[in-house]
Amino acid sequence: MRANPYGGPSLRDIRPVHWFIVLGILAATALFELSMGRNAICTCGYVDMWHPALDSGNSQHIADWYTLSHIIHGFLFYGLGWLVIRSRPPGDRLVLAVAIEAAWEMLENSPIIINRYREATIALGYTGDSVINSVADVAWMALGFAFARRVPVWVTVTVGMAFELIALWAIRDNLTLNVVMLAWPIEAIKTWQSAL
Repeated sequence: MRANPYGGPSLRDIRPVHWFIVLGILAATALFELSMGRNAICTCGYVDMWHPALDSGNSQHIADWYTLSHIIHGFLFYGLGWLVIRSRPPGDRLVLAVAIEAAWEMLENSPIIINRYREATIALGYTGDSVINSVADVAWMALGFAFARRVPVWVTVTVGMAFELIALWAIRDNLTLNVVMLAWPIEAIKTWQSAL
């Protein structure tokens, strides 16, 4: 095993079997969401690599402002895995992180969470993610996980904070506010976000 100079193993320490499991989880997520009646792609009929607007195309394409939150999920899952189950091989930790993110994507696209977003956040017209967006969100998380494995902790923390500030500036929302507004909505925040 070749060591990463920043304390973690290299990406080569994730065996092919782990990548097959990850692909299997992505396929299962897509099939599950399709079986729930989710749209495979945006109802607009095309797929953007980057969709910057906060409109009906949000959460329908490969990347948007909320992609930054999913990359941060990868940072957090890597850190949590390192703290709690660092004795497990890195491939096992990656598979667990992908499984958790995929489970969240499936839950996030269930009526209970979609309705919660509509009630508690500025996402009044939110109808859920397209399947391609959900699968991409899990892949972005895996990219964040891989990034956190390759760089010093201070770089990961700095990039995570920068992503939060960029999203806050661009759309008045980010991972922190999203969690706050889902768990314990604050009307003042919702009013401020709605003024965009």
